[in-house]
Amino acid sequence: MKFGVGQSVRRKEDIRFVTGHGNYTDDIDVPNVAHAAFIRSPYAHARIKGIDATAALAAPGVIGVLTQDDVAKETGGTMPFHAPLKNRDGKPILATPKTLLAGDKTRFIGEAVAMLVAETVAQAQDAAELVMVDYEELAPSGSLEAAAEGVGDQIWDQAPGNLAFDWVNGDAAATDAAFAKAAHVVSVDVVQNKIHACPLEPRAAIGMYDAATGQFTLQTNTQGPYGVQHVVCDDILNIPHDKLRVITPDVGGGFGLKGEVYVEQVLVLLAAKALGRSVKWYCERTESFLADTHARDAKTHGELALDADGKILALRVNGIANMGGYITQVGPAVPTAFGMNIIGGMYRVPTASVNIQGYFSNNAPIAPYRGAGRPEAAYLMDRLMDCAAERLGLDRAEIRRRNILRADEMPYKNFAGVVYDSGDGVRNLDDALARADRDGFAARRAHSETRGKKRGLGLIYYMEIAGGPPIPDRSSVRFTDNGAVDVYASAQSTGQGHETTFAQLVAAELGVPFESVTIRQGDTNYPAAGFGSVGSRSLQTSGIAMRSASQEVIKKGKIAAGQVLQAGGAEVTFNVSEGIGHFKVMGSERAISTAELAVVLKREKIPGFEDGLDAEARYAPKSTFPNGCHICEVEIDKETGAIEIARYIIVDDVGRVVNPLIVEGQIQGGLAQGLGQVLMENCVYDRESGQLLTASFMDYG
Repeated sequence: MKFGVGQSVRRKEDIRFVTGHGNYTDDIDVPNVAHAAFIRSPYAHARIKGIDATAALAAPGVIGVLTQDDVAKETGGTMPFHAPLKNRDGKPILATPKTLLAGDKTRFIGEAVAMLVAETVAQAQDAAELVMVDYEELAPSGSLEAAAEGVGDQIWDQAPGNLAFDWVNGDAAATDAAFAKAAHVVSVDVVQNKIHACPLEPRAAIGMYDAATGQFTLQTNTQGPYGVQHVVCDDILNIPHDKLRVITPDVGGGFGLKGEVYVEQVLVLLAAKALGRSVKWYCERTESFLADTHARDAKTHGELALDADGKILALRVNGIANMGGYITQVGPAVPTAFGMNIIGGMYRVPTASVNIQGYFSNNAPIAPYRGAGRPEAAYLMDRLMDCAAERLGLDRAEIRRRNILRADEMPYKNFAGVVYDSGDGVRNLDDALARADRDGFAARRAHSETRGKKRGLGLIYYMEIAGGPPIPDRSSVRFTDNGAVDVYASAQSTGQGHETTFAQLVAAELGVPFESVTIRQGDTNYPAAGFGSVGSRSLQTSGIAMRSASQEVIKKGKIAAGQVLQAGGAEVTFNVSEGIGHFKVMGSERAISTAELAVVLKREKIPGFEDGLDAEARYAPKSTFPNGCHICEVEIDKETGAIEIARYIIVDDVGRVVNPLIVEGQIQGGLAQGLGQVLMENCVYDRESGQLLTASFMDYG
C-alpha cells in the first residue's frame, strides 16, 4: 500500500507550512481585539508594597490595567500542582500557591505583576512602562547552589532552608549491604545545565468572553487543548468544562514547554470578561526567556558497586535540583519519578537507593523538557559505566555487554518495580558498534593526530519510558457525505507530522484513500478527549484509540453491509486489498467498499445506522520502553578547541514504525537538541542578584 503503515510518506501538512499558509495563534484576527502587555518584576526577590497605574491609564489607547486584587475578585484559584510525590517522611511535598499575578511578593525576574490592555501592541508596551510598582527588594537565592546553601532571604515561609522536597526511592539497606561487599566502587558527579526550550514560535493567547452566555473561548498554542481546559476550569476558574472552549491552531514547537498551563492564558480570559473586549497577547523572545518555564538544572552524585567481574551489584544516587520560585504542575516529578524510576536503564541493577532534594530559588520555575528526567538518568548511568570500565581495565563496550539486558530476560522488573515489556540490549549495542566501525577508530584517531586534532568516541545506552500519564484518550472516526474520513484526536501536533502519520494509520486500517483522511485536532468542541501530546504518547495512545475506533467502524460495517448487500444471514467479511477495503458476502461476488458503504448509509438513513459508520473508542495508555545505543565521534582542534561531530551512529528500538521518514526526522531533531545542550545552550542567572544573564539568543548560545 503506497501510503500505508511502514511507508515513508512525505508530510502532507508541510505544503501549507512551506508556502506560508500555516495558521498560528498570532496569525488569528478576531473582531474588536485589544492587546495585552505585562508589567514584569525587575527584581528576583521583592515585596510588592503598592502599584500605581494612574499615568498608564491616561496614556493613549489604554483600556485597563489589572492587578492581583482585580483578579482575586474573579477567582481565588491558584496555579495547580499535579505531582503527588511524598517526602522521605511520608508527607506530601510542598505545593506553592502561585497567584495569577504576583500579589504580596515576587519570586523571580520576569514574574508578571500587572497586566495592561490597550488598542494596539505598541500602545500597550509603551503604557506598561508608566505603571509604577513600589518594590522592597529582598536578598535573592540566585542559583541552585545559592538556594541549597540557604543564601538570601526566605523565599517561602513554609520551606526552611529553601528545601522544596526530600524524595527517596529504592532500598537503602539492601543497597548499603551490596556496597559493603563490592569488589569495586566508582563514583561520578554530573551537571545538568539549565536550558530553555526555545520553540520557534513563542507562547501566545487570545481570550474571548460572551457575556450573554458566560462562555469563554481561548485560542492558544498548546500541546493539547483538553489538558488546558481541565486545568483552567477545574483548578483555577471553577467553571464547567462547557463554559470554556480551547482552540489550538498550528503550533511551532513545544518540547514540553507548551504542555503546562501559564498565567497569561488565564489572564487574557479574565481581561476579556472584565473589559468587554477580546484580548490578545504574544510573547516576545526576551520575554519568553524571562517568563517561560526552564528545564534541567540539577547536580547529581552517582556511585556504582560492582563485583570482581564487573557485574553491577547496586547503584546509589544523591542529587539536588532547582525548582525555581514556584512548584509548577509537574515540575518536581522531572528530577525524581520521571527519570529515577528507571535510573538503571537497560542494565541489570539488582538494588538501588535514590535521594533527590529539590530547592526553591529566585529563578523561573522548572518544568518538563524533551525527555523530562530520562536523559538525565541515562547520562548519569553511562558516565558511571565508563568510570567502571576504566577502574576494571575493561573495554567500555565489554562492561556494558556484561550488564545489559538480553531479549530472553524480558519482561524484566527493575529495582523500582517498573516492568520493561521488551528490548534486546545486546543486539542493539553490537549493531551500533558494527555500524560505527569501532574497530577502525584507532586508525581514524591516528589520522586526526596528523592533522593536529584530537579525536574521541563516546558511547551511551539509553532507555525511555513513554506514554505519559495514564489518562485515557478518546478518538472519533466520522465519515462525510462523499465518503471521506474525518478523524478527531486529542493529540496535538507541534511539528511531529500527526496529520500524515495518523492518516496513514486510519487509511490502512479502513482501506480508504490516504488523501481522503483528514486529521482534526486542537479544539475541545471536537468529539475527542485526552491529555494531549506529552511524554511521547501521541502514537501509542491517540494512535491506538484511532485504530480501535477504526475497528469499531469495521464491526459496524459488517452488520450494515449485510443489510445493504442483502446477505440473508450469510457471513460478511472485511479485507483490505491493494489499499481498498471491501465488505463481502461469503460465497458470493456481492461486495462494497468502505467509502461506498459510508455514502450509502449517509444517503439511505437505514434504521439502526442513523450515524452511518461513525464510531469512537477510548484507550488508556500503558508505559512502553524505547531504548537504544548512541555512538558519537568528535574531532577537537588542539589550538582553538573547535569541535566537529565527525560521525554519529544511532540504533533505536522504537517498536513498530508507521512512517520511517518522520521517525528519522524526529530522531534527528532530538539529536540536534541534545547536541545543543551539550555544546551551546546554557541558561545562567547571576548568583548574587538573580538577574537572568542569558535573555537573548546571542547570550544564551
